[in-house]
Amino acid sequence: MIAALGFDPIKAFSSMLTGAFGSLNAFAETLVKMTPLIYTGMSFALASRCGLTNLGMEGQLYMGALAGTAAGIYLTGLPAAIHIPLTMLAGFLGGGLWGLIAGSLKVRFGASEIITTVMLNTIAINFIDYMVNGPMIEPPGINCQTPPVQNSAILGNLIPGTRAHMGFIIALVFVLLFWLYLWRSKPGYEVRVSGLNMEAARYSGINTNKNILLVMFLAGGLGGLAGWNEIVAVQIRMIPSVSPGYGFDGIAVSLVGNNAPLGIIIGAFLFGAFRAGGNRMQIMAKVPNAIVSVIQALVIITIVASQMVLEKWNDRKLQQQESGSREEV
Repeated sequence: MIAALGFDPIKAFSSMLTGAFGSLNAFAETLVKMTPLIYTGMSFALASRCGLTNLGMEGQLYMGALAGTAAGIYLTGLPAAIHIPLTMLAGFLGGGLWGLIAGSLKVRFGASEIITTVMLNTIAINFIDYMVNGPMIEPPGINCQTPPVQNSAILGNLIPGTRAHMGFIIALVFVLLFWLYLWRSKPGYEVRVSGLNMEAARYSGINTNKNILLVMFLAGGLGGLAGWNEIVAVQIRMIPSVSPGYGFDGIAVSLVGNNAPLGIIIGAFLFGAFRAGGNRMQIMAKVPNAIVSVIQALVIITIVASQMVLEKWNDRKLQQQESGSREEV
C-alpha cells in the first residue's frame, strides 16, 4: 500500500520502528502516548463487559482534563502528596459525571448510549473551547490556553531526561483495580452477568439499572483520568486540542485487547508505538501521518477477524465433541 502511493515502505517502517523504539527517548515517548490509551481502553472495555457501548471517551477525557486543570490551578498552598490525588479525583469525577449523563438517559428514557455519548463528545469539546477562550483563559488573553497548573500538581518523571512520567505507573495500578473489580468482586460479577444477557440478569434479581448507572460513571471516570493524565504530566495546562484522538483510539485498544486487562496493556503499547513512530515516519520518510491510521485499521481488522475465526473453530470443535459423546452413549 505504501509502495503504491509512491513511498519507500522499508524506509517508512524502519523510521516508524526507530521513532517508537530506536532510543531511550523514543521508547519513553511510546510510554507517554500509551498511558492515556490504557485509560480509554479500560473505559470502553468496562462498558462492553456490561453490554454497553461507550463511544464518549473523547468527551469524558476533555471533561476530566478540564476538572483536573481547575483543581490544579485554583487549589493552592497544598503539598504534592495531597494536591495530586485531589486533581486525580477531580479528573475522575469530571469524566464520571459526564458518562453518568448517558447512563441516566438510558435508564430513564431508554436512549441509546451510542447516540448520546457521541453527542456528548461534541458538547464537551465545544464547552472546553469556550472555557479555554473565555473564563479560564490565561491573561492577557492572547493565547487560547489556561494558566499552568501549580507545581505541586505535576507528576514527576519516570525516566530521567525523558518525557516518560509517573502517570504510566498510576495507569498500571488502575489496570490492576480494573481486574480486581470485574473478576474478584461481587459487583463486578453482576456487571459481567449483565453484559452476557441483560434480561436474564434482571430476572435473576440483579439490579441492571443500577449497573448501567454505575458502569457509565466508572467508564466515564476512566476516560476522565486520561484527560487528567495529559494535564498533570504532559501539557501542564488546558488547551483546546488536549487530545489528538485518544478517546477514539481507546475503542481500538479495547477491541485488540479483547476487553481484558493484559490485552488492553498490549493494545495500548501497540497503538502508542504507532503514534510515537508515526511522527518520525512522517518526517524521515515523508509518508503522511494518515497512513498510520490506515495501518491501525488493518491491524484491528486482522486481529478481530482472527478472533472471530478462532471462536468459530472452537465452537465447531466443541459441537463435534458433544455429538461424539452422544453417539457413544
